[in-house]
Amino acid sequence: MTYSSVMPPRQVKIGDAAVFAGTTPRAIRHYHQIGLLPEPERGADGRRRYGYEDMIRLLWIRKMAEAGISLDDMRAAFEETRDVEEMLGRLAETLAAKEADIRRQRAAIQRLHAVGSPLGLLSEMVTDRLAHLPPGALRPADLDALLVTERIFGPLGAAIQASVFIVLATDPDLRAEQERLDAAEAALDDSVDPEDPRVEELAVQRCAHQIALDRAVEAAGLGAAEEQLFEIDDADLTEEKGPRMSAFEAVTKMPYDWSPARKRCVERMTQLLAETHWQPTEHPGS
Repeated sequence: MTYSSVMPPRQVKIGDAAVFAGTTPRAIRHYHQIGLLPEPERGADGRRRYGYEDMIRLLWIRKMAEAGISLDDMRAAFEETRDVEEMLGRLAETLAAKEADIRRQRAAIQRLHAVGSPLGLLSEMVTDRLAHLPPGALRPADLDALLVTERIFGPLGAAIQASVFIVLATDPDLRAEQERLDAAEAALDDSVDPEDPRVEELAVQRCAHQIALDRAVEAAGLGAAEEQLFEIDDADLTEEKGPRMSAFEAVTKMPYDWSPARKRCVERMTQLLAETHWQPTEHPGS
């Protein structure tokens, strides 16, 4: 073997550069496109050739990527246009956020194991509230409703709604009335005029049923538990990920295939409930 046969080449092709640096040719081409790695001149065959300085830059890019440093911060670091301490501080914040996400994910997996159903994917506040219900007591439609409520009103709103499902699961009469009203509302299809007297009648019945549910929640001692939920620090109510929306915005973005008559029924029921809750208390002798 001659001396020249064991000497490394002065320049290598992109595939060999990628293998040595522990990356891919596609990634290297991307580094060229964003200005992170200067593009070397091409050889006589039209292919890029990478020298010692290029390989050093690739190795530093690989190390910084492993540390979680963004490509923009890498470019700024090479160009010395950004304060290193500022970059490291931002990286520390990003890593802390990732650690918090991992903790939430682990907690969700633990709840799934403990609960043994998709209910475990909801917030801990909700799963704890429903922990004592027997298997099968929560209907799939109830679980779907909790999912939507948690997205719109957060864990607190879903936990409060869970109190209603607890009452429905333990009171056959209230459950039967709930199912009757649900079926009646579903029958308000597009053929029903929103001003049909049946719409107002059903809204009145739904309002009375909701009042009965509220009283049952109080009688079961769940009302006091709901008051305790309001005392929980806001930091404990941030499990829900995704863009933050107001409740109004969220409601307008959730599609409900309701006819005009059914929408009118819900609107009237809401108005009737508000009038009932704000009705002034009568004192003896007044």
